[in-house]
Amino acid sequence: MSITKHNWTKDEIIAIYNKPMMDLLYEAATIHREKHDPNVVQVSTLLSIKTGGCPEDCGYCPQAARYNTGVEGNDLMSVSQVKAQALRAKSSGSSRVCMGAAWRNVKDGEEFDQVLEMVRTINKLDMEVCCTLGMITENQAQRLAEAGLYAYNHNLDTSEEYYKDVISTRGFEDRLQTIENVRKTNVTVCSGGIIGMGESIEDRAGMLVALSTLNPQPESVPINALVAVEGTPMEEEKPVEIWEMIRMVATTRIVMPDTQVRLSAGRTNMSREGQAMCFFAGANSIFAGDKLLTTPNPDVHEDMKMFEMLGLIPQKPFVKVSQPQTVEAADSQFAPLGEKPKWSRPGHSIERNLEASIKSKI
Repeated sequence: MSITKHNWTKDEIIAIYNKPMMDLLYEAATIHREKHDPNVVQVSTLLSIKTGGCPEDCGYCPQAARYNTGVEGNDLMSVSQVKAQALRAKSSGSSRVCMGAAWRNVKDGEEFDQVLEMVRTINKLDMEVCCTLGMITENQAQRLAEAGLYAYNHNLDTSEEYYKDVISTRGFEDRLQTIENVRKTNVTVCSGGIIGMGESIEDRAGMLVALSTLNPQPESVPINALVAVEGTPMEEEKPVEIWEMIRMVATTRIVMPDTQVRLSAGRTNMSREGQAMCFFAGANSIFAGDKLLTTPNPDVHEDMKMFEMLGLIPQKPFVKVSQPQTVEAADSQFAPLGEKPKWSRPGHSIERNLEASIKSKI
């Protein structure tokens, strides 16, 4: 029986990643079957509740206000709009709704109160609720937990070393602090990253070191393949080879055996056969719907055809962790504090980010 290890080194993870493919697949699939039902895959729906206008300079992101990517921004969705989308997702087989807002960090006020009501509403539909809202304080995490939040997503994106070549408007330590704030509640942690941004295998291993040495390890880890969007600094990056994705999924499964490994962005470029290999290697979650925030995603009906062909069953909600209780706003024990935390702004320059920003103004 595989034992969860919290002291993985970069060299150990690189050695796993570089194993002969057949050996890597066998080891990962064996661990996957020990810890999970290999024929059950969670279907989640990612919903952009506030799109565009983000002040960050993430080199991969079409929602950054400083880049010209053609993304149409919108204000925060209403609770009724979100409920309608959640019901639609549930009827299509999703057991989790992940709500994303293009914010740097959460600010107390009417908009956050509205998000809390969205969380309450979806939890009452007996669906898992996940949010990705940027950096949050401990008090804000507690308020989300009270509302019935199941998971909070805050990706590390890449290794700490390569992070400085991707983003200059926030620090890697902010990511870790937000995860630590979430860990002080009963909300589960969802944190992963993106491959295909020009990083090395060492950087991919470094990201897995950062995630796997957390104790406890994240309950779910999304593995995204970069979707190179025109207008972003990474528009010229070559698509990730399917074998790289399979290796990354398999390595993640071996390093974090209990974690739900999420096959996330980039699936439109993957064949059914490639996705099947990822499931065999340990992926047991996908995002369904025609978009992942702003980038294309396979149609949910096509996904269901793939499930039927592979004999896969959508995971029911609250299998891993029991459903949280919802506390109504009037009964909340945590009041908004109007906090103004000083999240870091490293201030260094990334040449390709600056070039994309200047290009957008021409």
